[in-house]
Amino acid sequence: MRRSRILIASAALAAVAAGGGITAAAATGSSAGSPRAATSAPAAAPAAPGAAATVRTALATVGGSTQTILVNAQGLPLYYYRPDTATRSLVTGGLARLWPPLTAAAPTAAGVNGSRLTVVRDAHGDQVAYNGHLLYTFTSDRPGQVTGQGFQNFFVATPGLAPLSKSSPPAQPVPAAPPGGYGY
Repeated sequence: MRRSRILIASAALAAVAAGGGITAAAATGSSAGSPRAATSAPAAAPAAPGAAATVRTALATVGGSTQTILVNAQGLPLYYYRPDTATRSLVTGGLARLWPPLTAAAPTAAGVNGSRLTVVRDAHGDQVAYNGHLLYTFTSDRPGQVTGQGFQNFFVATPGLAPLSKSSPPAQPVPAAPPGGYGY
């Protein structure tokens, strides 16, 4: 199942990069055996640049358990991208079309500690960050529906998300020792 999601997401990225559109079913990797039904509903559009954005909390099922997560004003789950830094988004091109950034000149918080919300000026404009983590939505999600958890290094943002400092680089994987090498 995981491999088919990766292959389908790769095909979806290629279609987006080639200027084509994708359906929600293609982006999520829905199949007959999947609990998610295939839909052809249009993807949610990102907020207009400079528009107000509200970040609030909501309950959603994530990985089989109910959690309090961060959502935008339309109720769409918000995600952070693990490779991002506190000052720079690494989500570009086709990836940014699948994972639109949350942008706003002056975001507001409802049920969330507002002092944790900031705005970072980057390639996307005024991108909203929570505890230093830049925020995104996923085009296959609907209000109350989390489908992108852990996919392509995106994770659901929660009120307890640990702060990302501006000086700390993102975690890098530990390189594996070469096979058959001596490991000097």
